Amino acid sequence: MFFSFRKVLTSSKEMPFMDFRWLSISTPLNHFFMLKPKPLLLLLVLILSVGWLSSSGYWKRAKTDWIGSIPKKREPAAVSSEKMQAKAAEAKAFTERNRYNESVCFLIDMSLSSGQNRFFVYDLAKDSVRHSALVTHGNCNQYWLEGRKYGNDVGCGCTSLGKYRIGNSYQGRFGLAFKLYGLDKSNDHAFSRYVVLHSHSCVPETEVSDEICQSNGCPTVSPGFLQTLKSIIDRSPKPILLWVFE
Repeated sequence: MFFSFRKVLTSSKEMPFMDFRWLSISTPLNHFFMLKPKPLLLLLVLILSVGWLSSSGYWKRAKTDWIGSIPKKREPAAVSSEKMQAKAAEAKAFTERNRYNESVCFLIDMSLSSGQNRFFVYDLAKDSVRHSALVTHGNCNQYWLEGRKYGNDVGCGCTSLGKYRIGNSYQGRFGLAFKLYGLDKSNDHAFSRYVVLHSHSCVPETEVSDEICQSNGCPTVSPGFLQTLKSIIDRSPKPILLWVFE
């Protein structure tokens, strides 16, 4: 028995098609298949089609909302208040030295799961978190990045750790976006990499039990949270610090 598998384009879509060639088969078996050809053929087509769809990654692509993002189960990590306060203290000293907004900054803790709130609007005057939300990390141009990997090369698709100055807003590929200028050696190519702060519908508005979508390096938030950030940025008389750390 010989089976050959090929794809046939039907109505501009790839559909699995089975071409069956029967060689050297016994008479009783031939007689059996001639009696009930349709059910057996349908069963065979179904089994081989499922196998093809699984191996081709079709179902994974169908589940993907954006740039190779497949939901993954997360392992929740505790948000350390000591760590947050230490970073906030460093951020406050930085804003005072460099004439940034001294009352508020944005902190992103990449050590937390992407299904947890890890983008924090921090009130430097009151030493407390005003708002928190979900944010993506870069997939480093992989279909799905397990764990974390960071980079700063143009085209790497990774998140870059470090401090950023939030620049002017503009309308880009994903709508409203804010330019980002890397201030450290670890992220000084952010502008030439087109790493910006923007939103996407694949990012939920609230925490989830799974990992969320991944980006090509941009800190991407939900549409609703971007509007919250916009109101803070637009009212600020000085540049706002965004700090991505782990």
